[in-house]
Amino acid sequence: MAYKLYIDTNRCKGCGLCVSVCPKNVLQISEEINAKGYFPVYQALPEDCNFCATCCMMCPDVAITITEENEETVEQPE
Repeated sequence: MAYKLYIDTNRCKGCGLCVSVCPKNVLQISEEINAKGYFPVYQALPEDCNFCATCCMMCPDVAITITEENEETVEQPE
């Protein structure tokens, strides 16, 4: 199974708690403003993420989720 980290940028207030607890320094504060006027986090180094979920646990706004995805091959239409 593969995992995917998703950040709801409109829910994130850019507090930086997730950035400070990430053991792989995957997350950073964005320079772009979201719809609510905050600077949300983003995955600066997604390839380094080990999906430990520490960021998910620390986020007070529940803006970060990790989902499990199937690695099914997508069939091409003929």
